[in-house]
Amino acid sequence: MDGPSAAFNAGAFAWSQRPGPNVIAGRLNYRQGPVRFTCAGSSVVLTPETPWSRGRMAILYGSPERAALPADDVRARTDRAPPGDAGPFVKRTTCDEADQFAFGGLPDGAWFAITIARPAIGNGQSVALMRRVLTRGGRVVPLIL
Repeated sequence: MDGPSAAFNAGAFAWSQRPGPNVIAGRLNYRQGPVRFTCAGSSVVLTPETPWSRGRMAILYGSPERAALPADDVRARTDRAPPGDAGPFVKRTTCDEADQFAFGGLPDGAWFAITIARPAIGNGQSVALMRRVLTRGGRVVPLIL
């Protein structure tokens, strides 16, 4: 069952725990008008796609494909998202000073890459960025958030 009503099922994440030959090589290149954003020092998470996580992304981000929304808006929707703990299956890394990040050893499959970006200079509202990405065939997949 796909969509917001899909129940959490830890077994649906099993595929994501196998080692694989794929790499996601990501970088942040997000702007709002003249304002450049950075993710330097921020966590980047990679959530395996399952019917539950796809439904959760649709609620939190308004799309299961890609989004750039005020981080506070995403946090405010958390109580409406389907319950469950994907934490044990989520992969994490840190965005470096050049706004780059990578995940290696990934099996074939679909993932949701998520980070929080903030204005590089000055103050301003943080933005939650999410994008669905496919790994397949032992390739390096470039990802721009």
